[in-house]
Amino acid sequence: MSEFQAYLQLGFNHITDSNGYDHILFIMAICSVYTLIDWKKVIVLVTAFTAGHSITLALSTLGYVAVDPDWIELLIPITILITAFLNFFYKIPKGPYAPREKQPALRYPLALGFGLIHGLGFSNYLRALLGKEADIFNPLLGFNVGLELGQLIIVFIILVIAFVIIELMKVPKPSWIQILSGIIFGMALSLILNNELFRTLTGMATDS
Repeated sequence: MSEFQAYLQLGFNHITDSNGYDHILFIMAICSVYTLIDWKKVIVLVTAFTAGHSITLALSTLGYVAVDPDWIELLIPITILITAFLNFFYKIPKGPYAPREKQPALRYPLALGFGLIHGLGFSNYLRALLGKEADIFNPLLGFNVGLELGQLIIVFIILVIAFVIIELMKVPKPSWIQILSGIIFGMALSLILNNELFRTLTGMATDS
């Protein structure tokens, strides 16, 4: 196995690892208002997230950006919480002549901005793998490609599940969005409340 292939596998395993499900939760949050029939919108949205985390993954891994990992571990669930919260206010277009969704001006820049934060989280893991390795171009490229492949598989699974539940099982789309977003919101809130930095900042650590 080449170096590129090895890091591609590591990137794929990292994004799909159930033990580090925070990134999976975020992808679920940004896709939860869509189904397979909305695949064009999802591509644009996921591309914005990809652009964001690719930028900071590269800059941080190369040493141009340095952020305390503890802050990143807190900010990532906050991005999930905000995205899930916004889903509760998503307006579903009705009828063949309904206007386009009313939130693209907000959802896409947020996906880009939150992607920057998630990229810093990816880079912490990648830097730990690289150590003092001199040439990091192939590892960086392979890892990023692996992340994208895993991310696309997660997106596809989410959209298929949504399609089956909404289109085949006839569950109202607003109900599906509310339920899924509520679950994601609760899990993100739990991650925040149990975050060591958050507990320190709020004084919860000294109370326990």
